[in-house]
Amino acid sequence: MASATSLFPLTFKSYSLPSSLPLNPSLSLSSSSSSSSSSSRVSAHISNRHNAHCSKGISFNGSNSYPCSLGEKRRSLCPSRLICRAAEYKFPDPIPEFADAETEKFRVNLVKKLSKKKDLYGDSLAEVVGICTEIFSTFLHTEYGGPGTLLVIPFMDMNDTLNERGLPGGPKAARAALKWAQDQVDKDWKEWTKGNSKT
Repeated sequence: MASATSLFPLTFKSYSLPSSLPLNPSLSLSSSSSSSSSSSRVSAHISNRHNAHCSKGISFNGSNSYPCSLGEKRRSLCPSRLICRAAEYKFPDPIPEFADAETEKFRVNLVKKLSKKKDLYGDSLAEVVGICTEIFSTFLHTEYGGPGTLLVIPFMDMNDTLNERGLPGGPKAARAALKWAQDQVDKDWKEWTKGNSKT
């Protein structure tokens, strides 16, 4: 398998000059023909290796290849055949019959849940449930199209609307509604569509 997609940092080995080369930088390269020749061969060798690597990428042991440019690296890491194009997927349209049935289940559950807090909601219970149910029904009829489309926005709207109208327990009602929806709606959609596909 080609390792052009490796994300690990590269380690480059430094080249060491032969011990026969002069160590004193003040010495002229022409003072020793053998040293000059050796130095030229080393320089040419390094230059040739560099040119060869940068023409097709840096290679190690003749098998692993790494692109020299960022553009080449990005192209190798993201081949066009592996690009996910989420925009091409279209979620199903809302199903009015499902929305009606799920809205009723939602209303019944919310009444049962909030009735346990009569000291908080008192005579406002019916109005609180009515507002939450209306917002949830609108969402199911216009936005929800199966798993992946359940949004938190309608539940935020429930809390905001209840607070704006001065009704009690907005946050608790919204949390109870959201928890039920997370546990039930996607599962109910799968069962609904599975049952309809068989008929």
